[in-house]
Amino acid sequence: MNNKSRKVFLVKTDDRNHGINKLMGQFNLDKFKGDKVAIKANFNSADPFPASTHIDTVRAIVNKLREIEVSEIVLAERSGMGNTQDVLDKMGVFKLSEELGFEALALDREDREEWVKIKKDGMHWLKGFYISKLFLETKRVIQTCCLKTHRFGGHFTLSLKNSVGLVAKRLPGGLYNYMAELHMSPYQRQMIAEINDHYHVDFVIMDAIKAFINKGPEQGKLVQPNLILASSDRVALDAVGVAVLRNYGAETDISKGKIFDLDQIKRASELEFGVKSADQIELISLNGEVEADLRNIEKIFKDEL
Repeated sequence: MNNKSRKVFLVKTDDRNHGINKLMGQFNLDKFKGDKVAIKANFNSADPFPASTHIDTVRAIVNKLREIEVSEIVLAERSGMGNTQDVLDKMGVFKLSEELGFEALALDREDREEWVKIKKDGMHWLKGFYISKLFLETKRVIQTCCLKTHRFGGHFTLSLKNSVGLVAKRLPGGLYNYMAELHMSPYQRQMIAEINDHYHVDFVIMDAIKAFINKGPEQGKLVQPNLILASSDRVALDAVGVAVLRNYGAETDISKGKIFDLDQIKRASELEFGVKSADQIELISLNGEVEADLRNIEKIFKDEL
């Protein structure tokens, strides 16, 4: 893990185009030129932001990728609360894809050969799981998530939880319900982390302009941090995301204890695809307005040490 992967960039703004351009500029986008890019957003349901990715977030990411002349862009999703095709249609993704010239793909309409089996080896998944081949074979992967708590066992749904949408509910032609297993398991949060050990992301953008500090994922008490964050390290980003939720008054179990003792982050740290402790995270502010939030996050992280 290099130094770049430990950095979490923060900008305070309500202008998604400005903030996302500023954040994406912190990564070496020249290496994306000529490559295919897969995007995993957060369209779990057709509920408005912050339940789902704001369409202007997708627009800003795609426009920036177009500037650097990538060869192809595919946004792919499997919704958990509703039919994916309908969710993408209602949220304006297909309309935007036609406007900007990228592909929008409902993963639950994909054929059996478009899924790859991940074996159980060392995981809490009883039978392993199937993950979208697209995200294993595409050279460049970008994820964008929201900031919210999760009342159905996940505790919080940030970049790690967003990866559940890459896993098949049922393999086409199969009967076994992998999502039923996930949501009924006492190890749900560990299983969420384990998905992330099996695919790479170049970086993640977290749209925290608004957030849910209770309930979630599709509704809850709303706050407005006016923050957008980015990192190439999902564990670091989620740890900072939890700190932001605490800073803005989280009313659930994630408000207590050490962040790196929370099941999702603890299991992810054990798997070593991201940072293992708060002192490995470098917070980098991209404008003066974010300094107060940054100081509060640093105070929260002091309790980790």
